[in-house]
Amino acid sequence: MNGFIHGFILAFGLILPMGVQNLFIFNQGLQQPTFKRAMPAVLTASTCDTILIVVSVFSLHIVADFFESVRSILVIGGALFLLYMGWVIWHTQSPVSGDKTLLTPKKQIVFALSVSLLNPHALLDTIGVIGTNSLIYTNEKMLFMLGTIMVSWLYFFLLAFVGRVIGRRDPHQRFQWLLARGSALTIWGMALYMVFSSISMEYSLSL
Repeated sequence: MNGFIHGFILAFGLILPMGVQNLFIFNQGLQQPTFKRAMPAVLTASTCDTILIVVSVFSLHIVADFFESVRSILVIGGALFLLYMGWVIWHTQSPVSGDKTLLTPKKQIVFALSVSLLNPHALLDTIGVIGTNSLIYTNEKMLFMLGTIMVSWLYFFLLAFVGRVIGRRDPHQRFQWLLARGSALTIWGMALYMVFSSISMEYSLSL
């Protein structure tokens, strides 16, 4: 199989499930008044994915060792931030008036950095799946990497665009309010899952 096609299909399969990063990008497209206003989140998440992929492909062992050494810190920090992010999303819209508290570009960037770099599962996908799959290539390693990177950029732009389209068709913002609640609950659940998974892993390793 061509390296570019392999990378594209692999990355698409990894990014398709609606995780924390995808939920955040979709929400920004949904809640911001224009598609352009969601660009800080989209560009930050896409750039983070690009950096992680490039580093994983060319420095797999270094990144894997570093991740293992700081895994507990990442889990705790990531879980705490997800709890905070869930709280912010829960309060972004009033159930009575429909008034929204929109994230500023600076907050979008900070949140996008956090959901991209403080998510151990996303890091494991990048290092454990994309990084290891790149090892089968020599001449087409660059094509494989470009295929995976393209998916992130296309998918995040698409998520924000779909969110904006839905937002324009929801003038009373009922769907936005429900989605904000559902997203917050999902993010809190993922934070708890991260903690319990880490505890289970530590317990298994100690046996």
